[in-house]
Amino acid sequence: MRRTTLHGTTILAAAVLLLMGCGTDNDAGQGNAGGRSSTVSPSPTPSTPAGPSTSPGACTSQVQLNADDSGRIICLTRGGQVRITLDGTKERPWKPVAISGSGVLRPINAGIVVMPGDANVAYEAIASGTATLTSSRPLCASPTAPGQVSCMGIQEWTVTVRVR
Repeated sequence: MRRTTLHGTTILAAAVLLLMGCGTDNDAGQGNAGGRSSTVSPSPTPSTPAGPSTSPGACTSQVQLNADDSGRIICLTRGGQVRITLDGTKERPWKPVAISGSGVLRPINAGIVVMPGDANVAYEAIASGTATLTSSRPLCASPTAPGQVSCMGIQEWTVTVRVR
């Protein structure tokens, strides 16, 4: 019978790997998994340039939003632009982005559809005020054959835009 012993380097390597896992940024257990409710992002998202839009009370002139930005509140300067790119699929299409708060934002394009299921649109901030942008899509693809499972869930997307 062969006896196995752990060497110091094996223990050291295991300790290093264990410590590497500690301190990673993980959102697990922080609640509100669907979106952010603060007035600014906790940190810049890849789709939003860092800078004035991430400082409390500051407004920016350009913002790019995607599906991950649902729940955000952004601030635009008058004359600024917000561009929205919601990538969907033919089976799970985004509805066209709707706007509430008349007279605050004006569409720059009519909502270009690059791929079936996408919702892409850009708005210009034309007056001070608040507008809400919304869209939604099915959580599951519709059944393609009788007897397949379907769900009635809806993924909602909403962003509040304040113009100063």
